[in-house]
Amino acid sequence: MPADPRPEVLVAGAGPVGLTAAHELARRGLRVRLVDAAAGPARTSRAVAVHPRTLETLDQMGVVDALRIRGRENRAFTMFASGRRLVRLEADYSGMPTRYPYTVIVEQSATEAVLRDAVADLGVDIEWGVKVKAFEQDTDSVRVWLERADGGEEVSRANWLVGCDGGHSTVRKQLGLPLIGESRDTWMLADAPVATTLPPDSIYWVHTGGQALMMVPYARAGHWRLLDTAPGDQGADDARHRFTTKLSSGLGTRVAVGEPEWTSVFTFQQRMVPRMHEGRVFVAGDAAHVHSPASGQGMNTGIQEAYNLAWKLADVELGHAGRQLLDTYSEERVPVGRALLGSTRTATFLVQFKNLLAAAALPVVFSVVRNVPPLRRAIQRKVLGGMSGLRIGYDNSSLTRRCEDRVRGTGPAPGRRVCAAAAARPGAAGPDALADELRDVRWTLLYAEGDGALDAVPAETAARAAAAHGAWLSVRTVGARSAAAPGPLPDPDRALRDALGLDAGGWLLIRPDGYLAARGRRLTDAELAGALAAPGLGVRTPSLKGASSAPPAGRDRVLSTIAVREADR
Repeated sequence: MPADPRPEVLVAGAGPVGLTAAHELARRGLRVRLVDAAAGPARTSRAVAVHPRTLETLDQMGVVDALRIRGRENRAFTMFASGRRLVRLEADYSGMPTRYPYTVIVEQSATEAVLRDAVADLGVDIEWGVKVKAFEQDTDSVRVWLERADGGEEVSRANWLVGCDGGHSTVRKQLGLPLIGESRDTWMLADAPVATTLPPDSIYWVHTGGQALMMVPYARAGHWRLLDTAPGDQGADDARHRFTTKLSSGLGTRVAVGEPEWTSVFTFQQRMVPRMHEGRVFVAGDAAHVHSPASGQGMNTGIQEAYNLAWKLADVELGHAGRQLLDTYSEERVPVGRALLGSTRTATFLVQFKNLLAAAALPVVFSVVRNVPPLRRAIQRKVLGGMSGLRIGYDNSSLTRRCEDRVRGTGPAPGRRVCAAAAARPGAAGPDALADELRDVRWTLLYAEGDGALDAVPAETAARAAAAHGAWLSVRTVGARSAAAPGPLPDPDRALRDALGLDAGGWLLIRPDGYLAARGRRLTDAELAGALAAPGLGVRTPSLKGASSAPPAGRDRVLSTIAVREADR
């Protein structure tokens, strides 16, 4: 019988969010159709910052190194006002360990190019000039009306539709989801060469006395992203002269801005949808929320929510979990979007800083900040740490099983990033092995082997789980001593177990996006069954007896791709 040619998921939009969704769905073995209304890839870039949590996500996808070599690492934020340097704030992630303690400054067009290559490696072609015009869904599928650039039309059927089609999303409008919020001031973005003595190792905030500007250094020598919070009625006209005048005034030293390669004048908005899916149709990225670029969160948030959606959709489509898992997409991501609007509203106010009286007080305020190290460190953690995305968690998610059993109070709590443990001691065998494990497409059950002679139950439970659920669950034994232990994970110096707060017999259940779903002191069948109940894992699988313990083909393909890329470097 011939294979079903119908795509399991149709993704509308081949920007960074749609590419992430398509990549993660294909990596898990689903048939994906990816369309975009544009004639081809964008040549301009709205987003330029990839923050630490997004870098962790790209690491899980296997593409972070390809991105990092295209960008510039940034670890500082420097403030000038009326010709004086006020303060330089260094990135401080001491309370949020990560393997990527910096922001990568890179054009969105370069980020998209990396993701396009990764998607192509997984066999997904982008269909340019194909626009979603309308759709209708029933209990089994979604019918999508598509229009090609030549005017031709097609009706495509898929099991699911994911709208990553931007701020004017047809998918969102067809679903009847309102964008709730407000429009704000007009700003201007420009990419231009700048002759300046400023070291390109920081983002710069520059206040002229009446308004603020920002400068962000690209990896390409002498090229900067410029932001003007008050471009005036002239808009992009004579941008070169006005940027030169304003920046020279604010910095107190002459700069020369060359002819911009690209400018965009826009009225930014602060809006989001009240929910992010209806039946078999979902929205992500700018299709679900639009906001100020002040803190550089838009693309980062979209990539993370596309990853959140993709693993859940794949688990349901492949029969590993029940449909209730999909409800957690809105449950988890709408609060993140709501918090994002609040934080970007604050960042927007601080970036603009139009109050002249407050501006006059800036030198006094930041003289105190500069000369009081504890205060400076607190602001560094608050400002730069807040933009990182590392504090995002799912503590209140229905997928999170609360507990009070963290050993000695260490290790991640349910709902929090497990990546922090992978960063505990760079170069140590255990944390590095965990970082590799988090690239698996499956859920992960980590178990610390104990003394089998005294208590064989945890080891037997882990072995049964590995045999029964291997299609969607990777079972790893941390610090394994027994040859029969499933999936040995090296930890010769206990660095990983200490970072995880994991003692003998203890266990952790990690979601495919690297967040902790549950943990316990002693692994038993009953404990594990309770942890798997919330996501409905295994509920649609006809029979678990004799199930393969091998990972899905998608993991083999992506690891093979990573190996090829490493060999080419």
